[in-house]
Amino acid sequence: MTSSPSSSARVSGVNPRAASSSPVSLAGRREWFALAVLMLPVLLVSVDNTVLSFALPEISRHFATSGTMLLWIVDSYPLVLAGLLVAMGSFGDRFGRRRLLMIGAAGFALFSVAAAFAPTAGFLVASRVGLGVFGAMLMPSTLSLIRNIFTDRNQRRIAIAVWAAGFSAGAALGPLLGGALLEHFWWGSVFLLAVPVLVLMLALTPAVVPESRDANPGRVDYASIVLSIATMLPVVYAIKNLAKGGPLLVSVTAAFIGLASGTVFVVRQLRRRDPMLDVRLFTVRAFTGAVLVNLLAIFSLVGFLFFVSQHLQLVLGYSPLDAGLVLLPGLLVTIVAGLAVVPLARRLAPHVVVSVSLLFSAAAYGMIALLGEGGSAGFLMVAFVVLGVGVGASETVSNDLILSTVPAAKAGAASAVSETAYEVGSVLGTAVLGSILLASYQRNLMLPAGLSSAQADTSTETLGGAVEVATHLGPSSASLLRDSAFSAFDSGVTVTSGIAALLMVGASALAAWSLRSRTTLPDGAAARR
Repeated sequence: MTSSPSSSARVSGVNPRAASSSPVSLAGRREWFALAVLMLPVLLVSVDNTVLSFALPEISRHFATSGTMLLWIVDSYPLVLAGLLVAMGSFGDRFGRRRLLMIGAAGFALFSVAAAFAPTAGFLVASRVGLGVFGAMLMPSTLSLIRNIFTDRNQRRIAIAVWAAGFSAGAALGPLLGGALLEHFWWGSVFLLAVPVLVLMLALTPAVVPESRDANPGRVDYASIVLSIATMLPVVYAIKNLAKGGPLLVSVTAAFIGLASGTVFVVRQLRRRDPMLDVRLFTVRAFTGAVLVNLLAIFSLVGFLFFVSQHLQLVLGYSPLDAGLVLLPGLLVTIVAGLAVVPLARRLAPHVVVSVSLLFSAAAYGMIALLGEGGSAGFLMVAFVVLGVGVGASETVSNDLILSTVPAAKAGAASAVSETAYEVGSVLGTAVLGSILLASYQRNLMLPAGLSSAQADTSTETLGGAVEVATHLGPSSASLLRDSAFSAFDSGVTVTSGIAALLMVGASALAAWSLRSRTTLPDGAAARR
């Protein structure tokens, strides 16, 4: 199969329009104000994820959920988001990125209200699915608009650093705002945080954010949309089922369906003149390496937040607000690291910056694994600061590399790949580490005598369930159950932290090898494999 010149150029990282494009212009005050507006949806999405982590203990107690249902409450949103991001990035390229951004904002606001007043755990999962659909319209639009607004490479790198820092800023605000709400209102109030942010964004976007789209879009490929979802959902389900000790045949079947769908998706993209996702980009070593680094960095962040929020509140007895304050230094360091790495990236090769950054993430998990327990609040604060350095720096550089390998007209597809990596990392962080943690907890929990079958089931499902059951027992039984549950939970934290530390060391090695191939000219004008 032969490829067109423009296709070949994309594969090598060459911008086929570079020779004929107009001179690069510097962004002015209007463009930087547009960036500030584009940060609003980024902030709300990251706030939503962090707030939910801190609301999990209360949601677990309120609905008396199973451990699997609790994981689905967390994962349903990023799973749907990840499945639709590539499709929505393609829609934005075709129909207008600003238009898609505003549709996504309106829908996200409506489903945020639905989630806030969910009467059942199942309804909450369904609302999170709706949030995922409209959230998928928000995220590729923001990054692709930045790619088209900031044509100068140095300015774009700063803008991307601000964009990446927006996730950390939202994560920093989430625990504080959410903690204050959870101490005075019901758990559903945390979802309403998105509504005023979205209203402000809808009012400002038409005035300051320019519309952009691909001048030569292809047709909408609905079959590829279905295949992308059919790839993600079964694979994540297989991981969840395997981690909780479910039937092996079910996991193998689900994984086979996902991998088969993914194979068909790739073959379909290679055969189409106007693919929804130009998979040939993955033949560029730096592009593929940057995508995987993006995924693994977020994997480490989300996995950490999943267990630390429960440890601080349920094991150490912190309020949601106090737990958020414990993590605040690490979240602020993540922001600072993402911005501070910009001048460093001008002087050092990307593979050096990213590989060293990921070793910080490995060290954070290694500290917890070697401790052999969840640790004190002060210890977790220090560990999260170390993790924040790694996540903040690696995310900025990897996102810049992803966008610099494609023409501006294809920014939606490239940013969708970046966002898909982010959300897949988010899904796997809870699906893999969360499921292993749950399995270890259930295996090591020793129940005191005298519990009813319902109390035993509730205690076995989640740490929050065990803490709730303990409040209805006598002093002696309650103490035995809490001590056993805390010990079982911390044993799971040790196991998952060791696994995560090894993964981050592997990610560092991957970055050192793959990112040696780097773009060398502005706007993706050249790349070396």
